[in-house]
Amino acid sequence: MDFQKLMEYRNTHGSFYQRMGIFIEEIGPGYARVTKTVTAEDLNPLDVPHGGVYFTMADTACGSAMSSHGHVAVTANASYNFFRGAQVGDRLTAEAREVKTGKTLCVYDARVTDQDGTLLGTGSFTFYQLEQPLEF
Repeated sequence: MDFQKLMEYRNTHGSFYQRMGIFIEEIGPGYARVTKTVTAEDLNPLDVPHGGVYFTMADTACGSAMSSHGHVAVTANASYNFFRGAQVGDRLTAEAREVKTGKTLCVYDARVTDQDGTLLGTGSFTFYQLEQPLEF
């Protein structure tokens, strides 16, 4: 698997996370790291980033880690725990690591931190792996 090529493909073909300003920095076997800088457009009515920002980062990281196995997969279930909020200008990182890989169900954990390494939240994501190979 050419992880650099996979990362480049996902960064240029993921229109939703491109619009969100999420960038995939690394993909390896069962691992991925994504980053984003919080902008004013990310804020909810309470002037803190919307929970969907953190969730989307975690899902993107886990989905990218899942793609390292070379098959198409979809999120089947997800859980996210919110611990702390970020502010405009903060640089967030979501790291995903493989917990279990099966023939069809695969589980990944994600941690979202800020530029100081403060843990903002964690998530667990289950993917359904299709028999369709990734083509990029």
